Amino acid sequence: MPYSFEFDAVNGILLCRLQGKVTSQLFRDFFKVGAEYAVRTQPSAGVVDFSGITVFGVSTETIHELAKWPPVLRSPDLRRIVIAPSPEIYGLMRMFEIEGEGRRPDIHVVRTEQEAWAILAVMNLQFKPLDVE
Repeated sequence: MPYSFEFDAVNGILLCRLQGKVTSQLFRDFFKVGAEYAVRTQPSAGVVDFSGITVFGVSTETIHELAKWPPVLRSPDLRRIVIAPSPEIYGLMRMFEIEGEGRRPDIHVVRTEQEAWAILAVMNLQFKPLDVE
């Protein structure tokens, strides 16, 4: 499976991982499935990890399209972090961060997992896999 979801119920973190080759269509599908998990788990933070991607074939048009989708959870306290280690993915996710007419001030794009956990101020992570349906 090109993506997986894990949830840390203690800290309220939904972790979404992508791996392998990611296309625009797969990225849209990932967003839809991720939205379902967000509604189901009601996280206090969401982390999307791009560290396992070998090919990121997502167009800038797809990034613009997805950035304009309304957030699934509108809580002002919900923090979203993107781990984007490659310069290409980092640039596209920064574009995603600033798109959407200012509706995404809660997104932080970082390079490493350590930066993500530091932003969330979490020391002990207890992720459990969620089945992708």
